[in-house]
Amino acid sequence: MKPVYMINGFLESGKTEFITFTLNQPYFQIRGKTLLLLCEEGEIEYDQALLNRSRTVVELIESEEDFTPANLQALEKKHKPERIIVEYNGMWNFKNMKLPRSWRIEQQITTIDGSTFPVYYTNMRSLLAEMIRGSEMIIFNRCDDVREELNSYKRNIKAVNPAADVIFEDANGEIDEIFEEDLPYDLNQETIILNNASYGIWYLDSMDHLERYLGKKLEFVAMVLKPENFPQGYFVPGRMAMTCCADDMAFLGYACEFPGTGALKQQEWVKVTATVSKEYWKDYGGEGPMLHAISVEKTKAPKDPVISFT
Repeated sequence: MKPVYMINGFLESGKTEFITFTLNQPYFQIRGKTLLLLCEEGEIEYDQALLNRSRTVVELIESEEDFTPANLQALEKKHKPERIIVEYNGMWNFKNMKLPRSWRIEQQITTIDGSTFPVYYTNMRSLLAEMIRGSEMIIFNRCDDVREELNSYKRNIKAVNPAADVIFEDANGEIDEIFEEDLPYDLNQETIILNNASYGIWYLDSMDHLERYLGKKLEFVAMVLKPENFPQGYFVPGRMAMTCCADDMAFLGYACEFPGTGALKQQEWVKVTATVSKEYWKDYGGEGPMLHAISVEKTKAPKDPVISFT
C-alpha cells in the first residue's frame, strides 16, 4: 500500500507553508521519491532547492474531474514514488474524492486561516465539515487577532470531529492555550480538589485565566514556603515541578493569607483549603492570584512530591 499524506484546506489557509515546513524536517526525510500533487496553485510557490533536496516531484491537477483513480495511478507509474502528499483543493467536495485501491491515507490534516474561519464556517460549512471529519489534526494559523474566539472555534471543530487534535498558531508559533473544557476538574464543583496531575495545570491556567477561579474554593496538598521578606500572616503553599528535566526544577505556588502562619514549619506538608481572589502583591509586580486559607492542616508528603510537565 502506498502511504498518502492528505493536506486539506481552503485557498491561502496555509497548506503550502505546512508542507514546506514538513519537507524540511529531519524526521520526514526518506531515501525514495515523494510525489506532491497540487490541486490548486496559491500565492506561495515551492522552493525548487527544497524539492530537489527532499527528492520531491510536483504534479498539478487543475480540475476535480481529473482527480480520478486512473489518472492518479498513471502519475504513480510515471514517478514511482515511495510516498504521496496531496495538497487538496478546499473547493472540491472531499466526500467525492476517490483514491487508487493501492493508496492508503496515512495521515489527514486540515489547515485553517483563523482570521477567515467564521466566513468559511458560515458560508461553506458542508465543504469544511467534510475536510474536518476525517482529519487527525486541525491547524489554525494566523490567530494573532482572534485569540478571544479560539474557544468557540475549538467547539465548532469538536462538534464535527471530537477525536481531532486542534492546534492554534500565531506569528510566534503554537499558542499554549488551556481551554475550560480541557481542564481535568469541574469549575462548578463546590470545592475544586487538585491532585498531582491537576495542580500544575491549575497553576498555569490561573496565570492566564484568573477570572475562572475568583471566589472559588480549592483544596490541595502543598509544601510550606516562608520567604524571609513576607509580611506576618502570609506564606506560599506550593509544589516543586520538573518542567523538562531533573535540572530544571521550580517551586510553583501563590501567596496565601493565613493567620496561623507562625506555627507552620519551612518545607512541611499541609493540606490547604482556600478561596481565590485577585490582589496587588509586591512580588507579582502588580495584581495576581491571592489565596485566603480557610484551613491549613498538617499532612503526609504525597507519594510523588515532585510534579512533572513532561
